Amino acid sequence: MTRRAAKFPTRPVAQLLGSNGPVHALAYSASPGTYILTGSSDRSIRLYNPSSTTPAPNTTTSITPRPTPPNQSTSPAALPSGRLIQTYTSHAYSVLSLSISASNAHFTSAGGDRAVLLWDVSTAQTIRRFGSSSTAHSHAGRVNAVCFAGHDDSLVVSGGLDCTVRVWDARSNAGKAVQVLSEAKDAVTAVAVAGDEIVAGSVDGRVRGYDVRMGRCVTDVFPGSVTSVCLARDGRTVLVGTLDSKIRLMDRRDGGCLRTYAAEGWRNEELRVQSVFGGGERFVVAGDEMAGGAGAEAGTTGDEGRVWAWDLLTGELVATVPVPWGSGNENRKRAIGRDGKEKERKNVVSCIAWKEGGFGDQFCVGGTSGVVTVFGEG
Repeated sequence: MTRRAAKFPTRPVAQLLGSNGPVHALAYSASPGTYILTGSSDRSIRLYNPSSTTPAPNTTTSITPRPTPPNQSTSPAALPSGRLIQTYTSHAYSVLSLSISASNAHFTSAGGDRAVLLWDVSTAQTIRRFGSSSTAHSHAGRVNAVCFAGHDDSLVVSGGLDCTVRVWDARSNAGKAVQVLSEAKDAVTAVAVAGDEIVAGSVDGRVRGYDVRMGRCVTDVFPGSVTSVCLARDGRTVLVGTLDSKIRLMDRRDGGCLRTYAAEGWRNEELRVQSVFGGGERFVVAGDEMAGGAGAEAGTTGDEGRVWAWDLLTGELVATVPVPWGSGNENRKRAIGRDGKEKERKNVVSCIAWKEGGFGDQFCVGGTSGVVTVFGEG
């Protein structure tokens, strides 16, 4: 049987506006993935419907619209804006991670204020704050990652700067974690869950797989700090992003590296850049640091970020998609360094979410611009 070539969606279809700072976290609602949740450095979480859009300003009527050339971005002014449905505010610092329950009734968030919160979607109220106000039973530093776990999303797993992974009971009012995993020697940057197993990546260059039921921990060692982990649907493989400008597909059964993804001009050496599966697990997709003026190499301007996509099986680069800075000038503030000189503005694309857990034809990206761009087929 011949494997059908997959088409990577490259057309910007909407922008999600409203954030007053960089966007650090994105999540689609559970199937059919109608809504998008965003977490920002302005301490807010926003819920959007990207399909219910307002027309773009200054658009002209045309009988035959001109198609957008492949791998070229649409002008920001031509993109409609998704509809903002709700704003959630309880965090005191940046929101760094989000996870939506399978029922779409709840979501959990984590951030720079050491808080892990459980929310009711419809009332926009926090149901629970995991841990106590003191550090005795909560994270002692920034919480970088959070996700649901257990039967009917009865558990919440979080990982943070204090080098711990904590498991919380979402149905209990107890302020203490039901389990604390403290094997990491540096900050935990990413967590994922497959059945009874927790997978955690950390700055010490390790990915640790915890079998909670058996009380066993298996460690895989990488040549750079781990910035991202993404489990395949069957749980047998995991996508690991590291600060050596490489993404690796790992076999979880024997720890073997099945494929490495890299490209000339793509760098991930300093920042936490997310990588995910996309297109029915046919693609590996990652953002870009846009370091050292590398945008010129890919034919983009200084205002554009980039999304990179590789074929999962062959490892070949299939698309480099420009990401526009966004509409308006509200997020184009000057930044002055310690030397008194203006810093170079970089459109870092750091977070990605794919519709329906990687099995749709739409994805969204966010980063330092504060604008979330939604891409679809075209």
